Amino acid sequence: MFGSTKTMMVDRASALPGRDTPMPVPARHEVLGIPPAPPYPEGARIADFGMGCFWGVERAFWRLGAENGVITTAVGYAGGYTPNPTYEEVCSGRTGHTEAVRVVFDPERTSYEALLKVFWEGHDPTQGMRQGNDVGTQYRSMILYHDDAQRAAAEATRDAFQPVLAASGYGPVTTEIVPAGEFYFAEPYHQQYLSDAKNPNGYCGVGGTGAVCPIGVARTDG
Repeated sequence: MFGSTKTMMVDRASALPGRDTPMPVPARHEVLGIPPAPPYPEGARIADFGMGCFWGVERAFWRLGAENGVITTAVGYAGGYTPNPTYEEVCSGRTGHTEAVRVVFDPERTSYEALLKVFWEGHDPTQGMRQGNDVGTQYRSMILYHDDAQRAAAEATRDAFQPVLAASGYGPVTTEIVPAGEFYFAEPYHQQYLSDAKNPNGYCGVGGTGAVCPIGVARTDG
């Protein structure tokens, strides 16, 4: 799968079959120390985002830390068809998945809107099937909402951000806003890949536009 075919979505009938066995998930987060997989603490909420290479995206969210309401994070695959895919399968473009990051947060200490601000400002949501030099359907921008309130917030912040992007010379937002389906955890070596314990100087191709999303929350640099 090379060239333009990597930017064409596979259909369900042509997707790879996958497997029944899920990936093992590390028992603790390399940075936050909390298990990345369920069960999560009582009252915790989940936000799932795709915004390019998941290594840098996960780091952007874990750096918010517990003081900003982030309980734990994980990387995985979502938005496609293939059950329990491998990284190589996702990169082939034949699973339909995007590289996704799960953020488990405490709604008493932060809001979904605050996480959406990090999402919108942390990448370029106008690039379609790519993010910077990373090209392919697995790098497309996506918000996977877990309830109607998240859907409404995602759509409202998108609509607020679009004119700001346009004023900065960017085109239409291509972010998909879709119901959250199954989140397939990625291989253990991808979890917290850019942590000090693994690859503190590793590659991260994710970058924002410099535009500020006007959703009425304080900006958190990370």
